[in-house]
Amino acid sequence: MPEIETARTHLRMFTPDDLDDLAQIVADPAVMKYMGLNGQPMSRDETEIALHSIIDHWRRHSIGRWAVVHKADGRLIGYGGLRWFEGVGQQAGMPELVYLIDSVYWGRGLATEIARAALKFGFEERKFEQVVAMTRPGNAASRHILEKKLGLHFSGQQTVFGIEVVRYLITRVQYESDGASSF
Repeated sequence: MPEIETARTHLRMFTPDDLDDLAQIVADPAVMKYMGLNGQPMSRDETEIALHSIIDHWRRHSIGRWAVVHKADGRLIGYGGLRWFEGVGQQAGMPELVYLIDSVYWGRGLATEIARAALKFGFEERKFEQVVAMTRPGNAASRHILEKKLGLHFSGQQTVFGIEVVRYLITRVQYESDGASSF
């Protein structure tokens, strides 16, 4: 499976050895406020199940979430990448951009850097025609990244697995014409 270097991060495959570090990140209420089914921190047992799912996702779909390691300090700081959205609605059966960063690393542009690398991988390596992203309506920081930093376009609101989300979309043509391919 591919690994990617960005200016400040190393994106690599998760391993079972990442459990403790990932569990610490997703136990933070601030990190999880807009994540999951209920916006609540995850237990270590829940994190272990999620970690195995993340690892297996790559095997099944040839895309997935990378472990994000901050180069300067060598710490696992979250995840980012493309997962295959198997949900309902217009975006079912489409790659979905996802990212999650430890709150102590917020405000540094790392989510944007990771998301750009994931989009580049999706459009240039996997040749996807479009990528969707979803977040909760109140997640202003993520919406800003999607719209202003990455050039995704608002495409509506829907309920996914009982959660109200706003959808964003970027096509290959938009990615290439917006100059996004040069980031």
